[in-house]
Amino acid sequence: MKKSDTVVFISGNFFALHPGHVRVLKFAAESGDTLIVGVSATRPSKDVPRPEERAEALRELGIVDRVVVLTDGVEAYLREFKPNIVIKGKEFESASNPEEPIIKEYGGRLIFASGESTYSASDLLAHDNQFSQAARLNIPQDFLERHGLKNDQLVNRVKTFSDLSVIVVGDLIVDEYINCEPLGMSQEEPSIVVSPQSTDRFIGGAGIVAAHAASLGASVDLLSTVGDDEMGDRLADWLPEYNVNAHLITDTSRPTTLKQRFRAQDRTMLRVSHLRQHEISRDHQSEIASTFEALCSKADLVIFSDFNYGCLPQPLIDHLASTAKQTSTMFVADSQSSSQVGDISRYKNAHLLTPTEFEARLALRDQNSGLAKMGHDLLSATNSANVFVKLGAAGVLIVSAEHTPEEQQMDRLPAFNALPKDVSGAGDSMLTAASLALSAGAITWEAAFLGSVAAAIQTSRIGNVPITTEELIDSLTR
Repeated sequence: MKKSDTVVFISGNFFALHPGHVRVLKFAAESGDTLIVGVSATRPSKDVPRPEERAEALRELGIVDRVVVLTDGVEAYLREFKPNIVIKGKEFESASNPEEPIIKEYGGRLIFASGESTYSASDLLAHDNQFSQAARLNIPQDFLERHGLKNDQLVNRVKTFSDLSVIVVGDLIVDEYINCEPLGMSQEEPSIVVSPQSTDRFIGGAGIVAAHAASLGASVDLLSTVGDDEMGDRLADWLPEYNVNAHLITDTSRPTTLKQRFRAQDRTMLRVSHLRQHEISRDHQSEIASTFEALCSKADLVIFSDFNYGCLPQPLIDHLASTAKQTSTMFVADSQSSSQVGDISRYKNAHLLTPTEFEARLALRDQNSGLAKMGHDLLSATNSANVFVKLGAAGVLIVSAEHTPEEQQMDRLPAFNALPKDVSGAGDSMLTAASLALSAGAITWEAAFLGSVAAAIQTSRIGNVPITTEELIDSLTR
């Protein structure tokens, strides 16, 4: 920074970086040569990113020259940096501003934003409360009564998750959300025009399943592959932060899967997937199998998180399932099929399968039967103990032969969150919470209920954020 530079300073919480923030920051950047942004050290809940993470998100915008975490009051940093210009929102112009005397001392200027943004600068920078709130759940009390479930019983079950050791195997994904401002319809062709404002990245696939399990207290090992690229490096750095013990194989023939979602006004307009779907090599399969064998004897639960991107070829699945059986380790599976690729029925003798209705019908090649028959048929075809058929906004169909093998039982739960913000990741959270519950000794109905609570929490926020024990218990006791 040169002495002749015009230094601009702006500060705020930045709990959830969105287009409104970016517009205010662009205004600040255009007001001088060097932009310094102060991020408050406040963290009102665990759902909110740490100050250091918020600072990193601001750096990645490319318009900020320096970011500082405000461990002391703003005034102390004004005295240190002596910025030529301090930006505040237009709504502060008629208010008392404690920074003003300090700025005048060294000859700086206090400028109030022009108000062009459709967002209030006070909301964006000073009183930002866009972090995730606890999900307000529509709890079906009749289901609890029908199966003799009590809230204290459910809470105690969640507390036992910390006793579990879990292995997660499957495809790793980076989910990227590009937040856009809609500009309108193109005059040259019938297409929507948007302006990207900010980008957020989250762990997806088997990574978020592992992160959910660890955040809910379990000891977690993750087995997967990554590419020799930036996204692979990012995942290798992220996973330990979530207390996941990651065993990652670098596969130079397969880039790390990146899924992009272009969003505007809280809606996804376009999804773009960057991936290769060929199977991993036999050498890499052997490496995963060897690591799995070393871990399995001490594990309580194995979760297959299969997106059919090549990480889990059939011979590897069969070998890992056989190893789990030999060590009496419970295993569950989710095999996602975003197109006509995928077959949940290739997982035999599982304790739990969690397909969508589309995935269940695809596996059975049955587009005509009713839900009840389809659920029974899938349970029989896979010889599994439980099948939870995910029905989106309609909830989940539960089919079980765990406790009465001679007679399958069935029930249904509605979706607990009637106003979801983002449905991506709901299935992963349901799979994780339900399978942890089963491994901890829960009956089928208890596991399905806890899985539905976890899904409701996940859909109450944007992007995959690991669900905590505190969140789950809070949702059960409110």
